[in-house]
Amino acid sequence: MVNEFARNVATSAEEAARIAPRAEFRVFGRNIIRGVQERMWNGRTILGQARTMPPEIYFLSRHTDEANVKVRDDLLDIKVKVGETADGYEIFQPRGKFNFPVDREALSTILASLRTDAPLASATCRFQDFLAMTKANPDLAAVTVEKIRYGFTIDGIVCEYAKVWFNGALLESACAESEDYGGLKTVVEELGLAVMANTNYLKAAKTVVGMR
Repeated sequence: MVNEFARNVATSAEEAARIAPRAEFRVFGRNIIRGVQERMWNGRTILGQARTMPPEIYFLSRHTDEANVKVRDDLLDIKVKVGETADGYEIFQPRGKFNFPVDREALSTILASLRTDAPLASATCRFQDFLAMTKANPDLAAVTVEKIRYGFTIDGIVCEYAKVWFNGALLESACAESEDYGGLKTVVEELGLAVMANTNYLKAAKTVVGMR
């Protein structure tokens, strides 16, 4: 099987500078999956594997829509929006992974991504402490996210449709992502997604929990 992500791996700094960052167009709503399924059979689609993802907790902040901070199995992952393509497709890049418990420096980095701060009483912060800290802060929210993802590619453009539960509330989602922005635009239009608003996980979660 061809690894569609391998082309984004650089072997030198010069190579890395020439790599176009991967951009994503994603939509959320209802009755999305059926429309994608009807349009994806075009003779160029390669099916991937359906995956039921382990539960994740997304941490939301009223102060930003650009920091994707989530925890799965005690590993906290941060991705930050660094730009958009000319067509408005969003570009997120990794900014760090942290295993709990974290020290003061790591906690400061995590909270800076959420554009907030909080005192740390001890030398380290366990996940339970971080979750309690979030619940005590009116500008933050923790949302449990569960996903069943169905992947496929069209002309090398990585796509999926998915069922996503935010605190138990079900929405359907679909997305396409690639460093080939022209090909990405073509596939987004072919799948009938271009007429919908480009909405990342943060914005969708905020809408469900009333933060938008």
